[in-house]
Amino acid sequence: MFDTTYIDNYKEYLTDVRGASVNTVSAYIRDITQFADYLHAGGKHNFTEVTEIEVRRFVSMLSAKGRSPATVSRCLASLKAFYARMTEAGFVIGNPTEGITSASAQKKEPRILTGDEIISLLEQPDTSGPKGCRDKAMLETLYATGIKVSELTSLDLSDVNLETALITCRNGKVRTIPIYETAVNALRDYFERSRPLFAHRGEKALFVNTAGSRMSRQGFWKVLKGYTETSIISEDISPQMMRHSFAAHLLENGVDLHSLQEMLGHADISSTQVYARIVKSKLKDVYNKAHPRA
Repeated sequence: MFDTTYIDNYKEYLTDVRGASVNTVSAYIRDITQFADYLHAGGKHNFTEVTEIEVRRFVSMLSAKGRSPATVSRCLASLKAFYARMTEAGFVIGNPTEGITSASAQKKEPRILTGDEIISLLEQPDTSGPKGCRDKAMLETLYATGIKVSELTSLDLSDVNLETALITCRNGKVRTIPIYETAVNALRDYFERSRPLFAHRGEKALFVNTAGSRMSRQGFWKVLKGYTETSIISEDISPQMMRHSFAAHLLENGVDLHSLQEMLGHADISSTQVYARIVKSKLKDVYNKAHPRA
């Protein structure tokens, strides 16, 4: 039987020390458990017995099974983070993942919506009716905060303070995010004219569907898709694209990386630095196109 003690220890570390979200923890543990199954099939019973050769063979096996380069890279990144922690905690001497690289997939640069595209999307809901009023509040809240769709649909009434213009997100690490005036007004309008018509008595969810219960992730995706089709945006967009745009637009307008990291809930600032590289690349492109001597 394989010893899963170190998996349990790492899960606790990610949750309690790093403040990682439920989805992030789940992804890490899934990759590490897959590696444990591979080791067990080969006669190993503990993560401390692992050598670099076995890690390389595992990575090769994933590729041979047809896993995409992105999946292989993600799995190796999970193992690297796991063994970095194992080494730091003194559970192993020498990190067996050190120096191993995979044929990384060519990562697509996150698609950032332009200011005009964002405005077009946010103007789509017809706020004369209760559904459009609700949808306007959801879209404004998503762009105002940069939270994930799972976090948006998990918000409760008690997480919103319109007087201070703050929203508290409790998925993983608790964080408080300011919202702009237009979003505050959209939420106030939703509270007064829309939510009372939909929500069941005692329902604590902030955003509810027309049946009166909490809005689901799938439900929000359908809402977003519908408004994308009538906006000036020429492709399907996702809630994650809204999050990318929130981050890039704030950086373009002078927010510092640490503040953005806090708002996005990133445990590691390297995740936030991706947006800084995008903005720098965009500025360089603008410079090269506009400067007469470039």
